[in-house]
Amino acid sequence: MATALLVIDVQMAFVARRDAGMAWGNPVADRSIATLLAAFRAENLPVIHVHHHGVDPRDDFHAEAAGAVVQPCAQPMAGEPVFIKHGSSGFVGTGLRQYLTDQGISGLLIVGGAANYCVESTARMAADLGYATTVVGDALINFAQTLRGGRVMAAADVLALTLANLEGEFAHIAVTNEILTQIAA
Repeated sequence: MATALLVIDVQMAFVARRDAGMAWGNPVADRSIATLLAAFRAENLPVIHVHHHGVDPRDDFHAEAAGAVVQPCAQPMAGEPVFIKHGSSGFVGTGLRQYLTDQGISGLLIVGGAANYCVESTARMAADLGYATTVVGDALINFAQTLRGGRVMAAADVLALTLANLEGEFAHIAVTNEILTQIAA
């Protein structure tokens, strides 16, 4: 079974938000993403990128906005496919599913952001489409969330809830070291 590393929306808008005081639920997400990318590339395993481009010119992720630029830790290399999405799931409006079929890829290892938006949407859809899906919890970017009624849920709690929503029914939840051990075996 071929498994690809799927890197979702690791773009500068998330860094700008962090730098503006919005803490990430997982402060080492960018290092975990870079570590996994290096491990997959070293073993010539498939790496796929999905980038978000908002359609509203005021969107931080609009194609012409500084936030749409890919973070240095996740720059695509030559030969690694990049799919552009305009919504939440990496499967909607992109050629991702056809590419996976054409390449014989039946498993996805998902990293990136935001955990409770595009990662969760993509992971749920991947599972619904029959892909063996793993989400790497320490390689996800997310922020605090304001709940109905105004209470703020801490970023770490948002991440924990997102992983709990996915675990079992939609995805296996792993950590970077677990994946590195599997690659080395």
